[in-house]
Amino acid sequence: MESSLKSFASDPLKSKGRLYPTERAKFRNDFQRDLNRITRSASFRRLEYKTQVFVNDKGDHYRTRLTHSIEVSQIGQSIASALGLSVDLTEVICLSHDLGHPPFGHAGEEVLDQKMSLHGGFDHNANSLKLVTEQEERYFDFDGLNLTWESLEGIVKHNGPLIGKYSKGKKVSKIILDFNDKFDLHLDKFASLEAQVAAIADDIAYNAHDLEDGMRAGLFTINDIRNAGFMNNILDEVEERANGAEIQRVIHEILRRVTDQLVDDVIGNSLNNIRNLKIMSIDDVSNAGQTIVSFTSKKTEFINSLKKFLFENMYKHSYVNRMTYRGRKIVSELFDVYLKNVECIPANWQSKIREKSDLHLVVCDYIAGMTDRFAVKEHEYLCNF
Repeated sequence: MESSLKSFASDPLKSKGRLYPTERAKFRNDFQRDLNRITRSASFRRLEYKTQVFVNDKGDHYRTRLTHSIEVSQIGQSIASALGLSVDLTEVICLSHDLGHPPFGHAGEEVLDQKMSLHGGFDHNANSLKLVTEQEERYFDFDGLNLTWESLEGIVKHNGPLIGKYSKGKKVSKIILDFNDKFDLHLDKFASLEAQVAAIADDIAYNAHDLEDGMRAGLFTINDIRNAGFMNNILDEVEERANGAEIQRVIHEILRRVTDQLVDDVIGNSLNNIRNLKIMSIDDVSNAGQTIVSFTSKKTEFINSLKKFLFENMYKHSYVNRMTYRGRKIVSELFDVYLKNVECIPANWQSKIREKSDLHLVVCDYIAGMTDRFAVKEHEYLCNF
């Protein structure tokens, strides 16, 4: 059990419980049980073959959704530990945050959202909730994983409130609203500090590792980064110590320093925010009126420059765009095939078609659960004959 938690941390002994009440385990706290349920789920295993930036078949050393989620978790645990938060809950949210991504990352998500425009749209965050509350079929007494309220709140709200004056005004998925009617997640309030840590750990992880993957893929060089001018101090430090080291060691050292500086900044700034806002309880966190776990203005400027560099030199690169185009095409054509030929959907999904009046929804759910490589094989078999 976690005994060194701060008063504003999420305590597993004070959890708001589960939708379907269960007895507590003898040797694991409630958040540790959630973590076990996530890591043993089929949705989590499928992340191994889902795109981060590079499609799974493009190389063995590029990040996938699984390795990305693990890196997010490692960063999140470090920050949570330094802030006196629940490391277990932080890990749950970090490892769950991308469960709902379809094949081919954001490209696949955009296609599914377009195909579902008249049927509620598609949002990977809402799909993550759907997976852990409905589609994982493991237990006799209920569908889903029956996670604690705190884990579900973190999955849904790690990027901030979804309704009310502090929301970003984006339309909230019916999936989330319907579940919220059954198990109120306080959609108008800020999520736990553990969820906020998961969100910023995601930001740190993908920006840092995309920098490494982009250099490994030859999409840009260290000189290109230097010419952009936003991290020359880090490059100077690395080059001073490099002494003719192999390029992969130099790249790793850049990544390590970028990550360390961002993590240190988040910890220091968040502790200042906690102190300045007089955060003493979880209710103080929920009602703070702002995100508490955040970068300083200096590091916010740095990470915005890094994002801009990656957008211009990696995400818009023809090599990446060719993969993106292929992914969109595969998802779009598979959707049309299944919609017109329901019998092509596996037998274990036929009952779902009978249960739901909206065939679009079943097709969307089926495709969203696919890995990249399964989608490619299905497309080759059904569309390229």
